[in-house]
Formats: sequence, C-alpha cells, structure tokens
Amino acid sequence: MSDSTSNRAPLEPMDPFLTSIQPGGGVIIKLEKAWGSWRRWWLKTFRRGYVERMRACRKGDVNGCPHEVLDPRDLKFYRNQPNYWWEPQDDPFRWRDSLPFARVGLAELIAFVVLFFVPAIVLAVVLLTTTLPAAATYALWLVVVALALTGTEIIWFFRNPNRIVPQGPGEVVSPADGKVVLIEEIEHDDFIGGPAVLIGIFLSIFNVHINRVPVASRIIGLRYQAGKYLNALRPESARENEQVAIRLEENAAPYRRMIVRQITGAIARRIVCWIKPGDELARGEQFGMIKLGSRTELILPKEAALEILTKVGDTVKAGETLMARYRS
Repeated sequence: MSDSTSNRAPLEPMDPFLTSIQPGGGVIIKLEKAWGSWRRWWLKTFRRGYVERMRACRKGDVNGCPHEVLDPRDLKFYRNQPNYWWEPQDDPFRWRDSLPFARVGLAELIAFVVLFFVPAIVLAVVLLTTTLPAAATYALWLVVVALALTGTEIIWFFRNPNRIVPQGPGEVVSPADGKVVLIEEIEHDDFIGGPAVLIGIFLSIFNVHINRVPVASRIIGLRYQAGKYLNALRPESARENEQVAIRLEENAAPYRRMIVRQITGAIARRIVCWIKPGDELARGEQFGMIKLGSRTELILPKEAALEILTKVGDTVKAGETLMARYRS
C-alpha cells in the first residue's frame, strides 16, 4: 500500500443496527434503562441544583440518546452515537474507570454477585444454626461451595487488569485474551484490498473479555451481523454467530487497513462496542468487550514485510502480546 494519504479509507456511515453499545440487548440492560428512567425523575425532582450544574458544563449540541441527558451516566449505552459530552474533570462518574473491573459489566457483576453469594451466605447461616441429617448437611455444604465458586468466577470474569502495551514500530498486539485456535490465509479481503491473514482467538469464561485495538488507528466503520450462538470453538461460529466487525486503519503511513471481529459464543451472548466511525485510538486502547466466553478474530493485510509472531495453541493477552510485526 502506498504511503500517500490519498489511499486513506473514507469513513463509513454508522451501521443502522448499532443504535447502542450493546446491540443484542439483554435482561440486565433493560433493568439498567428502567433504573435510568427512575433516576432522571429523581434528579429533576430532588436535585435540581445538580442537574443545572451538569447542564452548565455539558459540551456538544446533539443528543444521540432516546431520552434526555442530565449527566454522563445517561450516556452509558449510547457512547457510539454523536452525543453530548463532559470534560473529565466535570464527570462525577469518572472514578469508575479506575476500578479493576470492566465498567460496562458492573451491573452484571453486581447482579450475579447477589444471585450467587446471597443464597450461599443464607444457606451457610442455616447450616451453622440448624441440626440436619449428616447426608443433607454434606449435600447442602456442597451447594454453598458451588454457589461461592460460581460467584467468584463471575468476579474473575469481569476483571480489568492493567496492560503494558508494546510500543515498537510496526507491531500488532492481540485484540483479546485467550488461545489462538486458527491462523489462515485469505486470498482477498474487500476492505483490506488484497490478500490477508486471519488469526482466531477463543476466549473461555476464565479469560479477561475486554477487547483492545491492535494498532494505533482510526475507526473507519462497524458492521453488525445478527446470528446464532454456536460454541465459539467451532469454525462455523465465525460465519453464523452474532458479531460486530470493526474496520480500522493505521493512523500513520502506510495506513494499513485491518479488521477485528467480536463474535458471540454459546455462553457469551452480549457484544459491547462503544466506538464509532472517526474515533482515533492508541495501540492497545479498549474499545469493547464480549460478556461470558466468545471468539475474537484479527485480519491483517498480507505483505512481504509481515512477520506472524504467534502460532496455534499460544495463549495471548489483549494489548500486551505481540501477534505480528511489519518490518521496516
């Protein structure tokens, strides 16, 4: 590809199906939206001063949400739309970004912790204060342990560890945590404009599920595909499952085009992607996540300068593991 900026890809219109950051919906997002409606009523009724302060420091002149926007919390599910915004120092919820858990998964985290730990605690208290037959006691303690372990796994799943992102020229980092299950050549990819290499990564429920961009890039477009929820280890899942394809371009010459695909699995049925065409991200910067086990694919332009640095069976970390390098 030529170094000329004339070869830069034009921005694509936003996919009309991506009207929120979680196109597949879900029970939790419905509960959060209901909570948001009640919260806005409460703020307008009892905290008018706060609402006015937030309005005074609000930036932008477009509301891309289907509801009124009182503060940054109202933007949570519509960050991928042209919208109002606040400077970091004016955002009272900015501290949530520093939590060691995925911010977009906090509601699920709280719900699942309550769902598993509360019954475990109640059952444990009953067992400690009630005399039951030995067999029943043993069986119920197994239930307590199972509930506690499941709750702990949920907490582990939504973690958001810091990553040290390599900064070498031409380096491409992994877009996901997991295990490399596929490396294959593609004869021609329309977006990339030529031959390409596809690298498939399987994410188990024990992996971090936050996705990161492989290179410093500009987002050209996003494509959403509704679909099935096949096991993400099955090759056909890449074609048939629900997915979002992020089409991006390096933000420096030679402006290589790449694709990252977020693909659901049998357990993971919620893709989250909060970017939009025109956004510029640093190498290794977060752009979304897939909730509860899935697949991520990286498609790179095949060039003589391309050196693949991973192989099938390797365990990789998003934003940290080098997947490939384009030699100078």
